[in-house]
Amino acid sequence: MKNSIFGKFANKAIALLGSVAMILGVSACGQSNDTSASTDSDGLTKVTFMLSWAPDTNHIGVYVAKNKGYFTSVGLDVDIVAVAQAGAEQAVNNGVADFALSNLTNVGVYATKGAKIKQVMQVQQKPSAIWCSLASNTEIKSPKDFDGKTFATFGSNESDAVIRRMIQTDGGKGTFDKVTVGTSTFQTLSSEKADFGGFYATWEGVQADMYGPKLNCFTEPDYGVPGNADTIGVITSDKTISSNPGLVKKFVQATKKGYEYAYANPDDAAEILVKEAPDANLKPAFVKRSMKTIVDGQYWGDPAKIKDGSFVFGTNDVQGAQEYFDFLAKEDAYTDSHDKVIHKAPQAKDLATDEFLK
Repeated sequence: MKNSIFGKFANKAIALLGSVAMILGVSACGQSNDTSASTDSDGLTKVTFMLSWAPDTNHIGVYVAKNKGYFTSVGLDVDIVAVAQAGAEQAVNNGVADFALSNLTNVGVYATKGAKIKQVMQVQQKPSAIWCSLASNTEIKSPKDFDGKTFATFGSNESDAVIRRMIQTDGGKGTFDKVTVGTSTFQTLSSEKADFGGFYATWEGVQADMYGPKLNCFTEPDYGVPGNADTIGVITSDKTISSNPGLVKKFVQATKKGYEYAYANPDDAAEILVKEAPDANLKPAFVKRSMKTIVDGQYWGDPAKIKDGSFVFGTNDVQGAQEYFDFLAKEDAYTDSHDKVIHKAPQAKDLATDEFLK
């Protein structure tokens, strides 16, 4: 699972750090591509969906929708492609991909640098990030013990702000050293090059429980980090929304159906992911445990509320996102395309829409 661990956090670091060259690319050539839809030999509209890291259960609804024929039933031929080096958000902004998996946190960061993208469906409704040390490291019993220790990081301002807040909430000073992760956070901790790092409860947390090494973990909401940092969902460009809203609605509706099926049939969905993403070499037992964690933890929403209609699956949590955005702004975590600190937080309500869920 090393590639998936690296991919998730590396992608997040790319989004949060950004390079001037990349951002100039947003303003210079972004939205210049021809997004007119083409069709295949069967008359289906060709659509590209870009992964945000290696295939995992966050992407599972898209794989289910493809496997079950939900896309073809609405006239779409969806090609699921690997994440671009510059990141899925940049690919969508420039028209290289029609849709991608991302989160409102990344959309907000890219918006401060000039990107024109929106989240059109939010899958994950609560944070899943966990900040952990190896269980064998008995010096760390709570976040305040991160003080003076070494953080395995991919270099983002966001993660620094989160760790600092968690330490201070727990009574520490919020000071720590950092080392850049080269392969995987697990390996960095095991080699004693760092004392703690970030994972996801629904993926790496499951991996640690099943295969080791055992971890001692702490969650953001328990230690003063407000809102929802992990508003994972589907994004597209403002240009696609304005020029082809029918395409967006078809994709969102079919994708929503795929995730709903996965939430109601987690074991079957796990088997589909393993089958549809063979290059990822995923173990069925592991993927099933990941889906069980998602379902048991109600990460995608309360099933009872989804069933009675009081919550629409896929709804964007702009309030939770905004609380997190405001926190990051106060911590000086936002910078523009010239790496100048921005004190005003992005506005989540302008970066998400639920119109295609209806």
